[in-house]
Amino acid sequence: MQFRTIASLSLVALVTCLSAGCSMMPASGPQGDAVRASEAGSPESLPYALVKVTPDVEAVLAAFSPRLSNQATKAFRSDPTEIRFGVGDVVSVTIFEAAAGGLFIPLEAGVRPGNFVTIPNQNVDHNGFVSVPYAGAIRAKGRTPAEVQQAIVEALKNRAIEPQAVVTLIDQRTSLISVLGEVNSPSRFPANAAGERILDAITRAGGPKGQGFDTWVMLERGGRRTTVPFGQLVYEPINNIYVQPNDTIYVYREPQNFVAFGASGSQGQFNFDAWRISLAEGVAKAGGLNDSSADPASVFLYRGEMRDVAERLGVDTRRFPGDIVPVIYNVNFRDPSGFFLATKFQMRAKDVVFISNASSVEAAKVMQFIRLVTATVNDPIVAAQNAVLLRTAIKTAP
Repeated sequence: MQFRTIASLSLVALVTCLSAGCSMMPASGPQGDAVRASEAGSPESLPYALVKVTPDVEAVLAAFSPRLSNQATKAFRSDPTEIRFGVGDVVSVTIFEAAAGGLFIPLEAGVRPGNFVTIPNQNVDHNGFVSVPYAGAIRAKGRTPAEVQQAIVEALKNRAIEPQAVVTLIDQRTSLISVLGEVNSPSRFPANAAGERILDAITRAGGPKGQGFDTWVMLERGGRRTTVPFGQLVYEPINNIYVQPNDTIYVYREPQNFVAFGASGSQGQFNFDAWRISLAEGVAKAGGLNDSSADPASVFLYRGEMRDVAERLGVDTRRFPGDIVPVIYNVNFRDPSGFFLATKFQMRAKDVVFISNASSVEAAKVMQFIRLVTATVNDPIVAAQNAVLLRTAIKTAP
């Protein structure tokens, strides 16, 4: 009777579990077969495309790998610009004449080191002018030293003896470059007339505080902004463009990371800690595959791909709205060549790695559940039997 009861309850538990698709069993995510079977999606879920990683797939991804060389800094590329005066700059003006007896050098001046006179240093006023004796107010704002020199000569040529002028920027207060954020010495310094690039400006500010692989650089110029990884400035010099006066460079840290779930050695969020990492390195960072539970054929990487990339991968994109197509990549680690593919597959920030449990693990969970049910039912029966035996022993005791 007891055996029949336990067998009946076990059968009920097994049927209940199977009819529920084992959804009542604890799990860290879907089974590998469920991921493959549900590719078409359902009305209440997000559709996705399943792509098996092959050499051809890796070639497509390599061709479309994120490169900013022709995009992020293209609109900001230009040659070094000349330093132009601005309001507040301190300017020195020296005027030469060809002979004594002119406007600035009288005949009775005596011995002089040269036929010139230096006007006291002055600021470019709020209207953008400097004052030169006998020439009046000369516009300096927005002009180069050579242009101001020419304007002074034009104003004096009918009064002085073959005048020449030398205009020098003494204190540069407007053509400045600001470097802020995660640098060792945030500062604002004068632009270099010889021209300097973004990395040069960051170096003048003491260099970045952190490692280059998790550092980003934002350039703001004329109300526009662009952002590039610090490593891209180093590895792709075309992005290391010339800075211009009044540029602002902001350096900040934003670690690239991914998350791992399922039958890996550990789950959670992991930083790249490198400029680039492969899928093999990412799985290793997550502790590798759990030898007692992982299905090596069911290693999945979740990522949103641009529509043109998905089309090159052979995905029918007509059923996906928007520009981003949800794609799940599948790598088979049961195949020895799968490890070679994983070493070439480059991960991106915010990727999700999921390793499914093996089918045998789910079957073991079902058996554990059945044992739990039968043990729960069997406990009161055993207790009742023990009570009967105890009473019998008491009655038969001498």
